[in-house]
Amino acid sequence: MDVLGTLLKLWNDSGFNYFFIGDGWKYLVMIVVACVLLYLGIVKQFEPLLLVGIAFGALLTNLPGSNLYTPELWDRFLTGEIGFGAIMRDGGLLDVLYIGVKAGVYPSLIFMGIGAMTDFGPLLSNPKSLLLGAAAQLGVFVAYIGAVILGFTGNQAASIGIIGGADGPTAIFLTTRLAPELLGAIAIAAYSYMALIPLIQPPLMKLCTTKKMRQVKMEQTRVVTKTEKIVFPIVVSIFVILLLPSTAPLIGCLMLGNLWRECGVTERLSDTVQNALMNIVTVFLGISVGATTVASRFLTLDTLKIVVLGLVAFAISTVGGLLGGDVMYVLTGGKVNPLIGSAGVSAVPMAARVSQKEGQKANPANFLLMHAMGPNVAGVIGSAIAAGFLLAVYG
Repeated sequence: MDVLGTLLKLWNDSGFNYFFIGDGWKYLVMIVVACVLLYLGIVKQFEPLLLVGIAFGALLTNLPGSNLYTPELWDRFLTGEIGFGAIMRDGGLLDVLYIGVKAGVYPSLIFMGIGAMTDFGPLLSNPKSLLLGAAAQLGVFVAYIGAVILGFTGNQAASIGIIGGADGPTAIFLTTRLAPELLGAIAIAAYSYMALIPLIQPPLMKLCTTKKMRQVKMEQTRVVTKTEKIVFPIVVSIFVILLLPSTAPLIGCLMLGNLWRECGVTERLSDTVQNALMNIVTVFLGISVGATTVASRFLTLDTLKIVVLGLVAFAISTVGGLLGGDVMYVLTGGKVNPLIGSAGVSAVPMAARVSQKEGQKANPANFLLMHAMGPNVAGVIGSAIAAGFLLAVYG
């Protein structure tokens, strides 16, 4: 028995050997990046439900020799050379799980869970909130223009811009259709900035409002009837999907989840979607998205550009909502606290909580949470519509 030859073969077949071949150092860098993301998710609690899964998926896909995710297979899929059947047959575990991302299943089911957990009452009690949700999509289109200027294609620019909507599932949904090669960078940027809302938004709130504006105490909103809450998801589904058919997966699932919540006869389904289904899909979505952060494709200058553009998109979306709030403050004679405009980004309910916190700093008697939830849920609808529009243009 050739002991030396056997040991040499074991070394050559091991993943450690890859670190010393060609660009093998990139795998080491990505392993470090994955560990940093795990630290942020676990210790700093930055969107831990998804970031921990994404980080561990990134770790697994960058362990040389594991063959859990094969980007070359997906390159062939995108050119039409192979179909999902070949992925199932020849791909690794993460390739199979990624099919749910590529087919748009996971983001849509996440939206169903969000719908089941969301009360649209604050929006219905103050329909003007829709305007703040729309104003907070400004960053999407500004970042889109910036991405085009920096040399990204139209499809890639649209996917980068949607980070400004502060809606992770929407960003994933749009990117898998328009620019799947950028999915890892866009998903990590989107969820990182969502987690950093309490740090990013307060300085912008102070920049765009005066102390007098922030002290405004808003009146209690009217009580929304059960009938209104039941009719709303049905009407929104019909109107929005007819206007932009490409929004059907996201809007349809969002409104179906909300209808289960509000109709009063499907409590078991609503509970399942909010809890069991949401948790299962989150597991698969996080690991699958993390798998796309392959070292050779993630460690590029484009990734750095995406991180910067994502921050710009998110900041401008926040400013857009605040400026919309400023306009409402003027038009209503000072009855609207413009801080609720920052909640127009669709990070539910974190953005609304930040509005509440900053409002109470200015005036301890302020209770803005329910007022801010109106623009917040409007932002969810707005980001889905923005994604549908971009998909209609470039899809």
